[in-house]
Order: sequence, then structure tokens, then C-alpha cells
Amino acid sequence: MAFGSFDNKSSNHTMSEINMVPLIDVMLVLLVIFIITAPLLSHSIKINMPQASAEPVVEDPTTIDLAIDDLGQVYWNEQAVSMEELAGRFSLEARAEPQPELRIRADRDTRYETLAQVMGYAKTSGLKRVGFITRPSETAATSSEAPAAQQPQVSPASQEP
Repeated sequence: MAFGSFDNKSSNHTMSEINMVPLIDVMLVLLVIFIITAPLLSHSIKINMPQASAEPVVEDPTTIDLAIDDLGQVYWNEQAVSMEELAGRFSLEARAEPQPELRIRADRDTRYETLAQVMGYAKTSGLKRVGFITRPSETAATSSEAPAAQQPQVSPASQEP
């Protein structure tokens, strides 16, 4: 469809511009329709919902304190255990719900091989919450108060997703 103009200059050529007036009219009609129908779409239905009176059960997860001395001896909650017995205990604790948190305290002079073996047993048994207990360094203890330096700090190695 060709549009013409009333100009003498371009009387031989067709006009290639789109007439915007009909498009604006359609847009204004749609706007009025939306303004009228919008309040009708927002009505709500009253429903009498039941009220829950039960409080959520908060269950503290148990912790396993695992200490390793400089000779490589492993202590499960302050009781000495062998490495073979440790793997069996880890697998039993991994099946518990909720799964306990394993907190490892190792002596500064503990061999890395022993620590890696303990962590390997924990991983293969399925324990997901493992953390390390550390103490602040001596330089941090001198700059802060003495009682705060005496408390051990727990640093999580991995957390549940």
C-alpha cells in the first residue's frame, strides 16, 4: 500500500514512512482496557487457614572430640582408640541422624600422615561435618586479653551443603 503526500516536490514518488496515528490510537485503546480490567483481576478469596500451635523441635547435633598427640595416639572423647577401631566408629556415627560433628585436635608435632589417615577414614565412612580446633598464636595472645586466648577456636573444614 502506497501513501501519497500533498507536496508538489514528491508527487511522483510514493511515501515510505509509516503513519503512526492509527498505531497510537490502538495503543491508547489497549491502555484504557488494561486500566479498567486491572482492579477486577486483583480480588482475593478469604480462606480460613488452620493455625499451627506446635513449636519446632530443635535438636543439638552431637560432637565427637578427636585428639591426636605427637606420638600418633588417637583419643575419641578422651578415650584412647586404635586406628583400626577408629574406622569402625566413624562408619557407625555416619549412619546416625543427625550426623555428629567431628572436631579434630592435633598436637603441633603430629605427623601429617596420621592426620591425613584420620581424615581419610572420616571421608570414606561418610562423615560430612569435620572441623579443627586450634588455639590463637602467641602474638595474638599478647595483643589481646589473656582469658580470650585460653579458649580454643573451632574452624570448620567442610560443611553440609
